[in-house]
Amino acid sequence: MRMSVNGRVAVLTGAASGIGAALTLALAARGADLALIDRDADGLARIAAEARLFGAKISTHILDLTDAAAIAALPARVAADHPPPVLLINNAGVALVGSFEQMDEAEFEWLMDVNFRAAVRLTRAFLPSLRHPGPSRIVFLSSVFGLVGPPFQSAYSASKFAIRGFGESLRHELAGTDIGVTIVHPGGIRTNIARNARLAARMNPEDAAIGVKAFESSLVTPPETAARVILDGIERGSPRVLIGADALAIDSLARLMPVRAWSLIQRRLDALSPRSSTRRSANQG
Repeated sequence: MRMSVNGRVAVLTGAASGIGAALTLALAARGADLALIDRDADGLARIAAEARLFGAKISTHILDLTDAAAIAALPARVAADHPPPVLLINNAGVALVGSFEQMDEAEFEWLMDVNFRAAVRLTRAFLPSLRHPGPSRIVFLSSVFGLVGPPFQSAYSASKFAIRGFGESLRHELAGTDIGVTIVHPGGIRTNIARNARLAARMNPEDAAIGVKAFESSLVTPPETAARVILDGIERGSPRVLIGADALAIDSLARLMPVRAWSLIQRRLDALSPRSSTRRSANQG
């Protein structure tokens, strides 16, 4: 179902940086008013000030997404500043570097709380507000790691597969209503998520630094491009949005060769890595 965000209210988590900040400005540019949610008070204030330059009405809500009681109370806080929203975008996410054996249980649960359970709680909290005449939509930011499960991403990938499964099931449950569901699978978006990732308790910091540097080389799509693609998909009523040529390729591999997909992707990444380039130059010299 098509919808326009112009003159309507959107609720957005993780608004202070990365894709969330780009979405904030893109929504404001399209005429939306915004309830912005993040734990970073300074970053939230900065992006809210930029969005207000478009004439948007902005409310800011400093919130720890691991706080279930605060999430439950959020719709009333938003309702004090805005009419009922037409859009809930579950964008906030964190990363954790390390193998499953290197993570302790608290670290794994922290990531699941932020990336998955918060989205479930926010959906439960705002679903009544979204039940009004006319189209509305719930958006979940998954990942290409919600299509394939690479090594050293067990917690992150688990959360993104969970978001995908929850969103797909919810879409079917809401069929026949005015509430749509969009699941977004970004590829490598040029944000600081890898640099800001938490290090698993038993992960070697030097190994982590090498891994983060290699991963950052795959982050090529600007967040502004991601925001535009997401909003175009929302306004078209798309149930699924892939961002970047890498996401399209990974999606195809995951469907055509679900068992071998990651080994083929890893081979391609190894061929493109600086270490591989150095070896090729040495062999040719």
